[in-house]
Amino acid sequence: MDIQLKRGLLDVCVLAAIKNEDSYGYKIIKDMAPYLIMSESTLYTILKRLESADMLTVRTAEHGGRLRKYYHITPLGLQRIEDFKEDWKEIMSIYNFVTREDDKNG
Repeated sequence: MDIQLKRGLLDVCVLAAIKNEDSYGYKIIKDMAPYLIMSESTLYTILKRLESADMLTVRTAEHGGRLRKYYHITPLGLQRIEDFKEDWKEIMSIYNFVTREDDKNG
């Protein structure tokens, strides 16, 4: 898969994982596990990129005697999800065009 496309898809997946409630790294990975496997190093790279792009904010809170970072989606992050949904319609249209011969021969 094209690396830029994959990067964009993973960014949106992380945003979707925190769309309804603030979350932290381990829980984000756990919530996404039924759909995709992501390493911690990949996740934290994405979280830093999304924070730099103002698509999420970070707060630190104590949990079980340790500090934990919680991530919160911003309006810009929510807009990115909506933009992705619109983009996906176009991607699916292109996919349907590319695979139309497969359907006829299938």
